[in-house]
Amino acid sequence: MEVRGMNGGCRAIGVMHPEVEMDLLGRTRPSHLVQAVREMGVGVEEIDLEIGAGDDDASFAHAAHALAVMSPEDQQDESQDTSLQHSQLGGVGGPPRKKKRVVKKWRDEWADTYKWAYVAVMEGTPRIFCSICKEYGRKHRRNPYGNEGSRNMQMSALEEHNNSLLHKEALRLQVASKDKGITLFERPIYIKTLLSKSAESIIEAVIRRDPHEGEFIQAVQEVVHSLEPVLSKNQQYMHVLESLLEPDRVIVFRVPWLDDKGEKHINRGFRVQFNQALGPYKGGMRFHPCVNLSVLKFLGFEQTLKHALTTFSFGGAEGGSDFDPRHRSDLEIMRFCQSFMDELYRYIGPSQDTLTGDIGVGSKELGYLYGQYRRLTGQYDCALTGGINALANSNLHAEAAAHGMVYYAKHLFSDLNRELKGLRCLVSGAGKLALHVVEKLVSLGAIVMTVSDSKGYLLDDDGFDHSKLGTLKEIRSQQKGLRYYMKRYPRGKYYDEAKPWNERCDVAFPCATQNEINHSDALALISAGCQVIIEGADMPCTAEAVDVLRKSKIFVAPSKAANAGGVAVSGLEIANKGNGLLWSAEEVDAKLQELMRDIYQKSMSTANACGFGKGNPEALVHGANIASFLRVAQAMLEQGVV
Repeated sequence: MEVRGMNGGCRAIGVMHPEVEMDLLGRTRPSHLVQAVREMGVGVEEIDLEIGAGDDDASFAHAAHALAVMSPEDQQDESQDTSLQHSQLGGVGGPPRKKKRVVKKWRDEWADTYKWAYVAVMEGTPRIFCSICKEYGRKHRRNPYGNEGSRNMQMSALEEHNNSLLHKEALRLQVASKDKGITLFERPIYIKTLLSKSAESIIEAVIRRDPHEGEFIQAVQEVVHSLEPVLSKNQQYMHVLESLLEPDRVIVFRVPWLDDKGEKHINRGFRVQFNQALGPYKGGMRFHPCVNLSVLKFLGFEQTLKHALTTFSFGGAEGGSDFDPRHRSDLEIMRFCQSFMDELYRYIGPSQDTLTGDIGVGSKELGYLYGQYRRLTGQYDCALTGGINALANSNLHAEAAAHGMVYYAKHLFSDLNRELKGLRCLVSGAGKLALHVVEKLVSLGAIVMTVSDSKGYLLDDDGFDHSKLGTLKEIRSQQKGLRYYMKRYPRGKYYDEAKPWNERCDVAFPCATQNEINHSDALALISAGCQVIIEGADMPCTAEAVDVLRKSKIFVAPSKAANAGGVAVSGLEIANKGNGLLWSAEEVDAKLQELMRDIYQKSMSTANACGFGKGNPEALVHGANIASFLRVAQAMLEQGVV
């Protein structure tokens, strides 16, 4: 077999041994494609990416694919096909035109672009395979005929695959790395270059123990990176950190329930009681299809540090289920919550573990959970936030968290000699947290232009006002899509399958979910003029996005500090209950502002003490991580936990 190179010469291709072929994936690096081609002994510079039958051809997987140089038989068949098409189109005279071969020219610089790919031989032909899907050519394509048959689209199969939603989802789920023998997770660059070997060994130990828990490993990396100055000066904190990173208790159980048709369903329930060095466990409950142990461990870890930043004494916990309450009737949600509590009630209590709301768990779900807890235990002193009278106040906690974010932003901009009034703000999400953030920003004179849901984002260039905000709340209460906004306000625009981070802005408030801002989103925010990110969701930026923002000197307020308002109000609520006090809304708001000021100042003073100056964009993240860790670590040492 021959392959024609760029210089017109031909070189022979050997058939690769299967063991060598399988080993190619393990050797992939930034220049792995070119290196792999050279190691194979393939001297080609052209690889045909689009020859063969489409996805609808059952023989595609077994067909031999031609190279850039066609055999005489192929040329004859193609000539006959072209002649037939020519005659059918009514062409007269002249030789029929040959169909244009679809060929991609391989260049060395592609190695950085196609990091997801590797080269291997299939049936004697070198092919570029996807390291995620193990497929190639048209097998990747969502539409085997391109965009309405466009020849240009057919020439970009690999590019289309690299940008396809299917591949991005596969890439998100794949956490594989062969570096240093550690599998299933690739660490961000700054972790590799900035950590000492002792601190890096902690991360490697976590990866070895739980290699599939990407979200938890990501959260650990960020915190360990911040703790480097502390760990290098005090070796006993190394042992404290190792102990802290292992949850006290993980409870996993089966949740059977019946739908309205009488059909049985099985979901999985969790409660991660992460650390109680500061006090009894307290943390959210999340009902969402993406809930898994990795997500809940990372949330429990973040909750532990978030509580440590406040003046209250609570431990950290998080729980939930992969149950999806959306599009379920109230009776179905009630039956699920009752079945969930049938198992969980053994492990919670007012002085043991208190549940709060989170994604998918609002006042309705909390009410059902509380009702079943009371029936099972006979206790009115509830293990859900605030007890009986506060079940309807889950909105209060979301409002406090949102308003606390804005108060935190005010303190940051005050240090930057600016104010929120007149700044262009992007908000993601359209839940209680996001809408309360919009509400508070509007009241302070900021220009809020976006909200988003799982299907896209809504843009109003004129900015939302209180009337428009009322429309958004009405839409969400009726469980309608944000597109309905344009029926009342036609100037609004809704963008499907998109995020709001391309819009021109000064400040971004990500309030949707973890890892909603990826590498390309971070670049888009920088291009859009964003200077500050106030995190509402827990860990909304991927590790790659964090690296981009760090290098671009963007100020990032971490969620464990900026979103601590809900935790603070819960603490006030419990303190009021014990003292028999009843504060007005104005008093609660004044207390909230004071608590958020204290959290901001504590973070900044800790960062300054550790060498991160006031103008350092990373000071907020490092200060919050160090201050919270030191409080938990001191309690653990005093109690002899380590």
